Amino acid sequence: MKQPLKNWIIAFRPWAFPASTMPVILTISFLFYEYDAFNLDINWWFGLVALIGVMFVHAGANLISDYFDFKYNIDRKETFGSSRLLVEGVFEPSIILNYGIILLGVGAVIGLILTMFTGIHLLWIGLIGVLASFFYYKFKFAALGDLLIFIIYGPLIGLGTAYVMCGELYWKVILINIPVAMLVVNILHANNTRDIKHDGVAHIKTQAMLLGLKGSKIQYVVLGLGAYLVLIVYNALGMVHPLTLITLISVPIALKNIKIIMKADVEKPEIIKDLDAMSAQLVIAFGLLFSMMNVIAKAI
Repeated sequence: MKQPLKNWIIAFRPWAFPASTMPVILTISFLFYEYDAFNLDINWWFGLVALIGVMFVHAGANLISDYFDFKYNIDRKETFGSSRLLVEGVFEPSIILNYGIILLGVGAVIGLILTMFTGIHLLWIGLIGVLASFFYYKFKFAALGDLLIFIIYGPLIGLGTAYVMCGELYWKVILINIPVAMLVVNILHANNTRDIKHDGVAHIKTQAMLLGLKGSKIQYVVLGLGAYLVLIVYNALGMVHPLTLITLISVPIALKNIKIIMKADVEKPEIIKDLDAMSAQLVIAFGLLFSMMNVIAKAI
């Protein structure tokens, strides 16, 4: 099927990339901040390659997720979310699935190449990432999507990035990436809260459905403000430089998003139809500020 380049780009939803790229960027900045603590060389170029690989895996995951959501009648004309290209009949479902598998495969190959230059631990880290990307829909349908996203789009990506750069499992980056992971989960959770009614029609169970509207609002608030609380705790424990508290200037964005989620109504999903995108913007603001402060703290 001949398509303009724009449609091929829209299909893999590049606007969702902050969820996967911010953990990589944050990890690179933190390794830069803690550079003097290492007794070995850090390969900064491998960090860049990891960033590219993660984007390919994420793009593939988006396409595969769209395919299964369409196949199981979750994405329909009256619903929100996804690239809408399958719902509108722009692409054949099989093309989207194959496209996703190809992109996921490219990401896997990049991971295998990095494994050759680093070590065997990247195999299990990468395997978890690839399998989670392909089978994410099964976790989402069983109300485990939030948990999977929290593990992958934060701690696991951070651990893998640090490993390819320094050749060791640097477990501290798991903790460093927890605040970002909390905010990333809110991207998905905003989506699922909006779709409580429509997902019920499709006979699946998301965490938002299990919690109900009130519980979903509480979770969104806890994760949104909890990310900042965790950062404050890290400062109190001396794990990060005090300059990282400047990240708190993004709190008004979080409060704006919280104000919107509190207006959510199961019967009026259009009220929060853009909250997933707004939650992604918060991930960018938080992640970049945190990362910039790590770099500045090292420079001063």
